[in-house]
Amino acid sequence: MRFADVVVAAGARAGAEVVPARGQMATTLGFHIILASLGIALPTIVLLAEFIGLRRRDEVAMTLARRWSQAMGVLVAVGAVTGTVLSFEMGLLWPGLMRQYGAVLGFPFGVEGIFFFLEAIFTAIYLYGWRRLPGWAHWWTGVPIALSGIFGAMSVIAVNSWMNQPGGFTQSGGRITSVDVWQVYFNHAAIYEMPHMILAAYMVSGFTVAGVYAAGILRGRRDRYHYTGFALGFVPAAVLTPFQIFVGDTAARAIAHDQPVKFAAMEYVAQTSRQVPEWLAGVYVNGHVYAGLKIPDMDSLLVGFGPGTQVTGWDSVPPADRPPVVWLIHLCFDAMVGLGFLLLLAGLWALYAWWRHRRLPSQRLFWLLGAVSGLAAIVAMECGWVVTEVGRQPWVVYQLLTTADAATTNGGVIASLTFVIVLYALLGAATIAILRILARRWRRGAGEPEVPYGPPPALQDQSLGGTGS
Repeated sequence: MRFADVVVAAGARAGAEVVPARGQMATTLGFHIILASLGIALPTIVLLAEFIGLRRRDEVAMTLARRWSQAMGVLVAVGAVTGTVLSFEMGLLWPGLMRQYGAVLGFPFGVEGIFFFLEAIFTAIYLYGWRRLPGWAHWWTGVPIALSGIFGAMSVIAVNSWMNQPGGFTQSGGRITSVDVWQVYFNHAAIYEMPHMILAAYMVSGFTVAGVYAAGILRGRRDRYHYTGFALGFVPAAVLTPFQIFVGDTAARAIAHDQPVKFAAMEYVAQTSRQVPEWLAGVYVNGHVYAGLKIPDMDSLLVGFGPGTQVTGWDSVPPADRPPVVWLIHLCFDAMVGLGFLLLLAGLWALYAWWRHRRLPSQRLFWLLGAVSGLAAIVAMECGWVVTEVGRQPWVVYQLLTTADAATTNGGVIASLTFVIVLYALLGAATIAILRILARRWRRGAGEPEVPYGPPPALQDQSLGGTGS
């Protein structure tokens, strides 16, 4: 066989594993990112409830904090499993990436591992500390959980943002000779990716918690417990939503400069030009956009604050270097933005009602919107990851390493993909079932003590030198 035939055959075998490898990575990441978001932000919501319970002696807030901490323990445990699977997949599915740039990515992955262990340790202490530690001492044991979640997320996003804007290393003879860990960790894309993901995690967690209690209110459970549970989740998420929209707008302009071909796919910019229109929705097929709404000059205006701004189209690179299925990237981007503004509208509605009447809106439509707000935030986050990952194709490390060169050439990926889909479906069903069992137990109120933790107040006073009388 000629050498050229060998090369073609090897390339075909490698290409045959790229799509299943990407499918498996998308499945595991798409599942894990929901748990990761809850792991990042849910501890803060739990701490907020406990803080209010301690500061105001609010029994309802304290009950919510204790119950939510149980759910947090379940989610952290399941997230640890799915996160471990992802760490193995980096080496099994993408050996080319780790072989070439493992020396660069080792630092942020190592930092993430440290914060993961801290989060796991303090989660155990926090859960065990109910009824064993005094109030404020117990609250402080939860602070490292929240901080570890944030810094761990920053470390993972440092890897992803570096793949979008690689730098901070020197290479000689195809080998990494030195690494500037700070430039790798705080690369150019990390400036907007880190806050964008952390804000998304807080929105997912807050709106998901709010959605559970909004659904209960729609079913007639109009008591202080459900309204407090809704407010503790909804208010922080709604407050952060406009900041997320601002960060997202800044990120889009940065992508237009740093990854112009990705931006072109996001906005259906086929040719480099000025006075580029904005397309809302629509499907791009054979050079035409079908069922889309065209707004003249708007894309140039959004990118450079003027209709004369030049926007780079995907015609600037060869067809092989363009992202696939541009309609998927565009529709996911539109869905992310549209859902973000829908959640902003829900927050403004609540703010207006509180300003006018000092209460939440009474309209059923608002509570329907609140009930689906968690799902909306999750879908928006998933769509954002589709834009980030599919939009970077065909590169796994932008302009340095293609996905095909990074993927495994070993067989069996389709079998492992099938196994992962079945396993994660069972894992997801089991997680939901456990959370529903906890919810039913909470509604019955069986076995929950009146004092949430620590020795009774009288004994605490005695230990501090009080008389106890």
